[in-house]
Amino acid sequence: MKPKKFTPAHKSSNLAELVCSNSLKSDSIDKAAGILKSEMIKLKSLVLEAAYKNKVSAGGALAVDREKFSQYITNKIYNNDYIEVVNEEATEINFKNTNPIIIATGPMTSNSLAEEIENFIGMKSLAFYDSISPIVLYDSLDRSQFFRASRYEDGEGDYINCPLTKVEYVNFIESLNSAEKVNFHKFENPNYFEGCLPIEEMASRGLDTLRFGPMKPVGLTDPKTARRPYAVLQLRKENEAETMWNLVGFQTKMKIGDQKKVFSIIPALKNAEFLRFGSIHRNTYINSPGKIKNTLQSESNKMVFFAGQITGVEGYTESAAMGIVAGINAGRAFNKKTPYSFTKFSALGILLDYISNANSKELQPMNINLGLFGIEKPKKNIQIIQNNSKKAIDDFINSEKYV
Repeated sequence: MKPKKFTPAHKSSNLAELVCSNSLKSDSIDKAAGILKSEMIKLKSLVLEAAYKNKVSAGGALAVDREKFSQYITNKIYNNDYIEVVNEEATEINFKNTNPIIIATGPMTSNSLAEEIENFIGMKSLAFYDSISPIVLYDSLDRSQFFRASRYEDGEGDYINCPLTKVEYVNFIESLNSAEKVNFHKFENPNYFEGCLPIEEMASRGLDTLRFGPMKPVGLTDPKTARRPYAVLQLRKENEAETMWNLVGFQTKMKIGDQKKVFSIIPALKNAEFLRFGSIHRNTYINSPGKIKNTLQSESNKMVFFAGQITGVEGYTESAAMGIVAGINAGRAFNKKTPYSFTKFSALGILLDYISNANSKELQPMNINLGLFGIEKPKKNIQIIQNNSKKAIDDFINSEKYV
């Protein structure tokens, strides 16, 4: 809709404006983000072409000159004879159109378009704020400092329980209260849902608030002491392979550096590797499981595709990756061919599987990370992940299906 109308976050009239960071994260093939990039490069990603053409030095990260990056993509789009650019706000969508439609939008989706999408996919399927708890890699946890159990049940349960003594708990709360928090933008004014408060908001209400909330120890017995812990952090598995674990109820708006420092006070998390940090921020995304297939088609209309951050992925690269898949499959649908399902051996495939089959009632947006691949000790077995990714994308490119 730019340049006729701007969101509160956008300032440039160009396409592909980066309003947050100018970093597209690591491009090292030893990192999940780098593996995803390698797949996108093979599929001729314009976003990555622009990024590498306008790269600025940033250590191991792929960072860009924002203005040149945006201008590069704008020029490519406007100079493509097969693309017509219409600078109008999309307030209505003709879902009865017999040709494929791709709805590519994200955090700053306008109210009118959000309402249109919500009416199409079903009420309560669209979320407007992320409340995200951190996720840690199982192999990085100190196994001597946790026990497996479910509340009020005997034997090994479904949860990892990280106990804290009174001294450790008080230290944790004091560090939490003094940690730096991310300030919301002027256009963000979240009304917190009492059942999903940031942990620092709960901690500010009193020393024992968390101990009677997400850190309550009731129904749990620490086998080391044969007693109930003073407080406990529970971790819930995020994937079937049990390589990724979610910090239950620990949605937070602490700055990332402080999250690492504060959470490491918990003994089991002393050396934890965070696959995703917690956050609470403005977003617009579909609660995709049951609404979007792993081909990015709508479950209710096979000619409607979704792309970008609205699908439930998080990050520039991940959003662009969804655009590649939606474009491929919309083209296949137009040619009356079966949309392609990328296998879970690829980074594309595991992202698509996550958003379409997330094992939870409420999808939490996700970045690409090694834990999603479901391989034990993913860092040690990075070569396996790399080889699987390469083969999966090569098989797709070399197949007759890539037309």
